[in-house]
Amino acid sequence: MRTYTDLFAAREFRNLFLANCAGIAAHTTSALALGALTYASTGSALITALSMFGAPLAGVLGSLTLLSAADSLPPRRALTLAAVLVAAGAAVQAVPGVPLWTRFAIIFVNGYVGSITGGARWALLTDILPANTYVLARATMNTSVGVMQIAGFGLAGALLVWLSPEQVFLLAAVLRAVAAAVGWFGLAERPVRATERTTIARTLRVNRELWADRGRRSLFLNLWVPGGLIVGCEALFIPYAGDRAGFLFAAAALGMLIGDVVVGRFLSAARRERWVPALRLLLAVPYLVFLLSPPLPLAIVVALVASIGFAGGLPLQERLIARSPSEARGQVLGLHQNGMLAGQALCAVLAGAIADLVPTYQAVALLAGASLAATVALTSGLRRTAPAPVAATKRDG
Repeated sequence: MRTYTDLFAAREFRNLFLANCAGIAAHTTSALALGALTYASTGSALITALSMFGAPLAGVLGSLTLLSAADSLPPRRALTLAAVLVAAGAAVQAVPGVPLWTRFAIIFVNGYVGSITGGARWALLTDILPANTYVLARATMNTSVGVMQIAGFGLAGALLVWLSPEQVFLLAAVLRAVAAAVGWFGLAERPVRATERTTIARTLRVNRELWADRGRRSLFLNLWVPGGLIVGCEALFIPYAGDRAGFLFAAAALGMLIGDVVVGRFLSAARRERWVPALRLLLAVPYLVFLLSPPLPLAIVVALVASIGFAGGLPLQERLIARSPSEARGQVLGLHQNGMLAGQALCAVLAGAIADLVPTYQAVALLAGASLAATVALTSGLRRTAPAPVAATKRDG
């Protein structure tokens, strides 16, 4: 498979794509609604960032407890159950007058559920499609994230002018229910990857084995840290731009979409590898412009251009899969996702704390500088993770 036509000819991929679209649209609409509600209630950039980006912190707990469920539960059942539980959480958020601490508890529970099943979604790509199609498939799924973030933030921004945040939450609950239905009826059930029972001990043992390999460890850190700090920049869009923050979020999502399409569809494996250094730098450097407190149009351009750099993670994910055992693939990809999202959440909270102390534009530039420093510091370890030889890939996988 080398084209989108080939990819979408696979029925199960189409359904997985549609379910992911509905889930991302639900997440973005509810996140902006909760962010607006929180900022209006507290006036705190820190608490607002935590409300919008803090849920993945639950992924740390998921990674240390039941992450092995990504390989020991049937994937269709796991993904559908997660979608139903998150839909129920969105429905509770739609009830007027829910205390803020209850809303935070709901997003924490949703984040935990997603953290132990998310790896199953990405591992399912390797079951549905040929092995050499992962980058194109993952880039296409990422494209759905970009499109739905643009649509979701844009729709939520427009709806919040006319509707209450609670009514926007109700729309998110409907979208989550659609995702659950598409997943249940559109995917075939498959046997589990690992026959061992899901236990905390097994999760921790496999995590130790994965982390012990220097190459995998370097890939995890490169996938988690620089991008997480840039998401910290994005967490300050609302304090920076107020009710026009949706334009910044949409621009960042569009940049991610452009990067995923170019890298996933039009670059060969060799060219993807050659572009990795430039894309990693592109992720951070444009945000240094915020030192000048740019007007909104320029800030939009910065967010768009910088977010193209997120596509540099695609070839790194390809390396990670090549270096990982197939029976733990769901846990590997789940650990990647949970670490990435938890890092983003921590950096968002850090960004909010900094922005409560210094002007927002300075906080954005500081986060960008930290991301650039992390990129440079982690480069030497990344050089040791060049694509594994065929023989080594077969032995590990």
